[in-house]
Amino acid sequence: MIRRKQRGVATTPTAILPAALLGCALVAAMPHVAAQPALSGEPIRVGALLSTTGGLASVGIPEREGVLLAQKMVNARGGINGRPLEVVLEDDGSSPDSAVAKVNALIHTHKVRAIVGPSGIAQTVAVGGITQAQKLPLMAFSGIGPAVERERTCVFHLTPSQELNARAVLSYARDTGAKQVGVLHDSGYGQVIWNAMKNLGPEYGVNFVLVEKFEIAATDVTTQAAKLRAASPDAIIVVSTSAIPFRNIRQVKIAAPIIAVHGTASYELVKAMGEAADNVVHSEFLVAEDPLPAQKEFVDAYKKEYGKLPKHFSAAAWDAVMALSESIKANGADASNEKLCTAMRRTYAGVTTRYDFAAPDMGGIALAGFTYSKLVKGQFTRLDYKAAK
Repeated sequence: MIRRKQRGVATTPTAILPAALLGCALVAAMPHVAAQPALSGEPIRVGALLSTTGGLASVGIPEREGVLLAQKMVNARGGINGRPLEVVLEDDGSSPDSAVAKVNALIHTHKVRAIVGPSGIAQTVAVGGITQAQKLPLMAFSGIGPAVERERTCVFHLTPSQELNARAVLSYARDTGAKQVGVLHDSGYGQVIWNAMKNLGPEYGVNFVLVEKFEIAATDVTTQAAKLRAASPDAIIVVSTSAIPFRNIRQVKIAAPIIAVHGTASYELVKAMGEAADNVVHSEFLVAEDPLPAQKEFVDAYKKEYGKLPKHFSAAAWDAVMALSESIKANGADASNEKLCTAMRRTYAGVTTRYDFAAPDMGGIALAGFTYSKLVKGQFTRLDYKAAK
């Protein structure tokens, strides 16, 4: 990928190649895209604030890939009303403090029309007050978090709320007959989802026989896994962004099924799990080995561009850019921030799932929008299962 550094920002090929050359090159690269007139005029700038280094890099890097691919597709299709889309990339290093500095640069130096990101909930909460004051659309890769976010009508969420994540795994546990359930979660992402899950057991007929926690930086959780084995659960729910708990559960010979959230549904983490990945069930959104009809174009384009299969982190980033581009196109590049923010509060049929950005959680992902997969020899296999309350 051609990139250059400009004032500390990694700019994409839109800012490098002449519009005519870019259009020709990208039309040739994209499937099912007819030739378009050359792009002209001042680029329409959108910021991308992602965690491509630090603790969240495992999600920030695929998000960057989805953003850049969507930018290419938009420009291959003629840009936004004939003008090129330019994405200005910033890396917050997985730090909320850095995210605040970078979002101010995107708004005040680069004059972006909207921002895609951040990757993490702490960064989203930190920058959301800044973008909300500007009425600038922020397409965050986190579910709605603290109560303050409910007041932020220009912060849109591309992944489920933590309560919805909890309901997705509990639905599968209930519907597969698991009544005595163990939980193993980390102290970050896992703790947030467990906080939403712990009071939902009775609603789903699930008794949490044992709940074990481990630190995010832990390199071994065998002790916690052994305690879970002694509790003899019908199933174990693992909530983490690490491969370690899955390996340790298998090492202590727990035969109970493992149910996981979408945070570990990535090829990198599955590879790190090794043989422990077999038969792990994920409540997720994109099984690229068997994409839904609405996902196929994205999967094919991603495979052509990167030589690998995508997961929902990249798909959500694609959806964010595409949804923004449609709104800017419909309302004009010179529309006020507030008008663009208001226009974003609508339903949108994305690759990841169907969104309703006018819903109270500014994402509107439904439980029925989850896809369930089981890992078989490192490959995600779609399950014939749909969650229902």
